[in-house]
Amino acid sequence: MKTENIEGLTLFEINLLIQQGGRFVMFPNLMTKLKSSTIYFVRPEEKIRKYALKHFLKNFANGWRTFPLRPFYASKSLFYLAIGGRDYTHNILADLKQINPVYNPNLYCLQYI
Repeated sequence: MKTENIEGLTLFEINLLIQQGGRFVMFPNLMTKLKSSTIYFVRPEEKIRKYALKHFLKNFANGWRTFPLRPFYASKSLFYLAIGGRDYTHNILADLKQINPVYNPNLYCLQYI
């Protein structure tokens, strides 16, 4: 899966942002089948609605392709808009910890910054 908004961040910085309230969310594409879209890293001060509204409008506009199930898919898309997407924080962190080595910074040097 493609993950956005983590460019230039180390695993240590991602963990710090998650402790402050950041999370990885995904909004499914409901146009044909329940296909997953890109996973977004939402920082603690960011609004989730800018990502959710984009996916809801895309699903609603292109929902005519799945005419018999359109009301179901549109309501499910609205549900994910309301709750803020599916939370994939633990899954992504587990994958990142397998890929990246452990980073232990020198906390003595960081105290004076």
